[in-house]
Amino acid sequence: FPILVIAAIVFGLCYLVDKAFTRAFRSKAQHMSGRAVRLTKRYGVFGVIFSVLGIMAIVIGSNGEPVLLWGGVIVLLMGICLAVYYLSFGIFYDGETFLQSHFGKKDIVCRYADIIGQKLYLVQGGNIIIELHLKDGSAVSLQSSMDGVYPFLDTAFAAWCLQKGIDPQSCDFHDPSQSLWFPTVEET
Repeated sequence: FPILVIAAIVFGLCYLVDKAFTRAFRSKAQHMSGRAVRLTKRYGVFGVIFSVLGIMAIVIGSNGEPVLLWGGVIVLLMGICLAVYYLSFGIFYDGETFLQSHFGKKDIVCRYADIIGQKLYLVQGGNIIIELHLKDGSAVSLQSSMDGVYPFLDTAFAAWCLQKGIDPQSCDFHDPSQSLWFPTVEET
C-alpha cells in the first residue's frame, strides 16, 4: 500500500509540474494551436518509474547498503533526465509556422518555406527518422514513432507548397506511403 501512495504522489506531482511548465513556458500561438509532435509517452512513464525506483533504492540503501544508495542515485538521475526530456521536447505548429522546443535552448520559430528538403534514415527496429533540412543549415529530426508526426508532415507539405507557390500535384517526389514529403537532400 505505501508503494501505491508514493506512486500516486509522484504521478500527481508530475501532472502538476507538466501543467505549470505548460502555462509558464508555452504561451506562443503555435503552443496554443493544440497541434504538436511529441515524444511517445513512454519517455515520461519510464522517467517516473525510474524516479520512483531510484527513490526507493536510495531509501533502502541509506541503511548502510552503498550499492543500493549509489545505484538509486543513478536510476533517479536517469528518471529525471527522461522526464525532463519528455516535457521539454516538442514541435508545435499552426498553418503558417512551426516552433521547435528543446531543453536548454531557446524556442526556434520557422516558416514552412524554410524547408529545403529531407533525408530518410531507417534505424534498427523499423523506426524511420525523417530529417528536414532548413535554409539556415539546421535540421529537424523526426522519428516515425513520435506522436503526431504524420499530421505535422502533411500540414508542413501543404503549407510549404502554399508558401512557395507550388502546385502539390506537380511534386513528383511527394509520396507519404514511402515517407517522402519534400525533395531529397543530396549528400555533400
